[in-house]
Amino acid sequence: LLEYDDVMNSQRDVIYTKRHNALFGDKLSIDIANMMFDVCENIVLDSQDERDFEGFKFEILRVFATDIDLLEKDFFNMNSEQIASVIYDKIKKYYKEKQDFLQQRVHPIIKDVYENHLHRFENIAVPVTDGIKTLQVLANIKRSYDTKGKEIILSIEKGITLALIDDEWKEHLRELDDLKQSVQNATYEQKDPLLIYKFESFELFKKMIQKVNKEIISFLFKGTVPLQDPENVKEVKGPERTDMSNLKTGRSDMGDDGSSGKPREERKAEPVRVEKKVGRNDLCPCGSGKKYKQCHGKNE
Repeated sequence: LLEYDDVMNSQRDVIYTKRHNALFGDKLSIDIANMMFDVCENIVLDSQDERDFEGFKFEILRVFATDIDLLEKDFFNMNSEQIASVIYDKIKKYYKEKQDFLQQRVHPIIKDVYENHLHRFENIAVPVTDGIKTLQVLANIKRSYDTKGKEIILSIEKGITLALIDDEWKEHLRELDDLKQSVQNATYEQKDPLLIYKFESFELFKKMIQKVNKEIISFLFKGTVPLQDPENVKEVKGPERTDMSNLKTGRSDMGDDGSSGKPREERKAEPVRVEKKVGRNDLCPCGSGKKYKQCHGKNE
C-alpha cells in the first residue's frame, strides 16, 4: 500500500507545485508560457502524425481563438519544434494584446467601485466566461485600482488555473482508485500489479496534464468579462402595478357559495329551525298538561 501511495504522492507534488504558483502568483507567468508552448507542440505532433493540415488549423483556431498564417508545405517540411516556436511567438503576441484590451475594459468599472464603494467592499467578484463555462474570480479592489487593472488580469489567470487544475485532479484521483482495484486481477496472471499500476498511472497522469494545460490556455485565450457598454445601458422599468383599489376580494364580498354578491350585512338572514315543530293537538311543551292549541299555540 505504501508503494501505491508513493506513486500518487509523486504526482501530487507536481500538481501542488502548479497550484502553489497559481495561488501566490509567483512563477505563474512562466507556467502559462510553458503551457502555451506544450499545447502548441502537442497539436503539431498530433496533426503531423495524422497528416491533417486542415485539422491542425481548426485545432489552433479552437484552442487559441486566432488563426495562424502557415503554409501547408511548411507544415510538413518543418519539424514539430520549429512549427511550435512559430505558433508560440504569434499567440504570445496575441495574448498580450488581449490582456491589454481586457485591462482597459475593466478599469473604468474598478475605478467607479473604488471611488464610490471602497468603504463597503474590499474585493470584487469578476465573472469570466469562455462562452460555455463561467467562473467567478475574486480581485482586490485597491490593488486593481492602483495597478490600473493589471491585478484583475493576474486574478483571472490565478482563478482559472486553480479551478481547472482542481477539477481535473479530482477526476484523476477517482481514475487512480479504479485503476488500483482493476490491477489486482493481474496476480491471477502471475504479473506484478504494482508494476502495471505505475505504468498505467503515469500514462493517465500524462494525459491529465496535457488536458489541464489545453483547458487552461483555451480558457485564457477565449475568456472575456461580460460587461455592458454604459452608452447602451437603458433604464429598466419594473412591471406596471395593477390598480387594486376597486378590486374587492374580502370574504364579506362573497356569497356563502363563493360567488360574488351583496355584503353580508345587507343580506336578510333566514331563520334556522333546529327544534321539532309542535303539532296543534300535541301537549304543550311548557308542561301545563294542556294541548298546544289551547295554551301557547292559542294565538297562532
